Amino acid sequence: MNRNDFPILNEKVHGKPLVYLDNAATTQKPTQVLSKVTEVYNTVNSNIHRAVHTLSQQCTIQNENARKTVQKFLNAKQDYEIIFTRGTTEAINLVAFSLGELCQEGDEIIISALEHHSNIVPWQMLAERKNMVLKVIPMDERGVLDMEVYENLLSDQTAIVSVNHVSNALGTVNPIKDITHKAHEYGAKVMIDGAQSAPHFKIDVQDIDCDFYAFSGHKIYAPTGIGVLYGKEELLNAMPPYQGGGDMIAKVTFEKTTYNELPFKFEAGTSDYVGAIALSEAINYVNNIGIQSIHDYEKELLDYATEEILKIDGIKIIGTAPEKSGVLSFNYKDVHHFDFGTMLDQLGIAVRTGHHCAQPVMQQFGIDGTIRASFALYNTKEEVDTFIAAVKRVSQIFG
Repeated sequence: MNRNDFPILNEKVHGKPLVYLDNAATTQKPTQVLSKVTEVYNTVNSNIHRAVHTLSQQCTIQNENARKTVQKFLNAKQDYEIIFTRGTTEAINLVAFSLGELCQEGDEIIISALEHHSNIVPWQMLAERKNMVLKVIPMDERGVLDMEVYENLLSDQTAIVSVNHVSNALGTVNPIKDITHKAHEYGAKVMIDGAQSAPHFKIDVQDIDCDFYAFSGHKIYAPTGIGVLYGKEELLNAMPPYQGGGDMIAKVTFEKTTYNELPFKFEAGTSDYVGAIALSEAINYVNNIGIQSIHDYEKELLDYATEEILKIDGIKIIGTAPEKSGVLSFNYKDVHHFDFGTMLDQLGIAVRTGHHCAQPVMQQFGIDGTIRASFALYNTKEEVDTFIAAVKRVSQIFG
């Protein structure tokens, strides 16, 4: 990896070199991805799947090759098990609506106390719409799920289990293979929110055996507005479409509409084919470095940052699970996270402050937010040193 691939990292903020540590929110884009977007618009831009002319055919081929790239990245059985969405949020909403149509009154949904709002609200909406029951796996003071309680929550009434792979607020890595296996013993279907895992370590949906897996392009060095839903073929075939419109139909009359085959059944309207092709380029970028190498490097950064920040009096890390990925959430004494983050910004340090769209997590810790530093493949140990020095300086200012 060459940091020069990411021009924005050369920017200055308040006259200071930018140290970008807000990667859990969104990652920066390498020139290879930015160039791919321009290349598509300059050479093959044309609406896909709907014309016999050359540009449309070429653009369609690139879009479908992108689908194959994602298939290999997740190790899905078939490329048509890959649905392009606007992101993880839309993917979860798609499953909550369409799979929800197959559920019955009184069926139960299980989520966890670690979830992003995007993996809470769609299930609340489904529970209300279908008169289902929503249950929550609790976590302990480290931010680790209570698997014993989870097993007790499971029953023959459990229809859906939906959990994140990695907590965006705490960095906790959940045992999703075990969660999936136990859910399947009761016939439940499993949705995994992979927004915070796909950029950081190898994902194998066949090995996990989950029924659905979702991630967002913008968190893995691709543009915003493109995401992925993986779903098992038999379930996607059984589920009704999420949206109606063009491209998701086989035949339309005023009397009846028949729906298209997978994956187009779930891709209504003009898709973000430029985003899909750019996502493929981003995945190729990650693959060229090696996802395991990325994981190992980022773990070194996280471990080092954790060790160094704990040397500062008054710092409390929020989320101390034995297995974490990419996220360091903390607070300083009783100083408001917003104030602390604003001071870090004055020193050129970009971190996220707030509840990180995980208000129930914050409520459990009795706080309204944290300061969150999150790491990516382009961050360096020197940047961590700069970050730690800035935290020390700001803590001294607040006293």
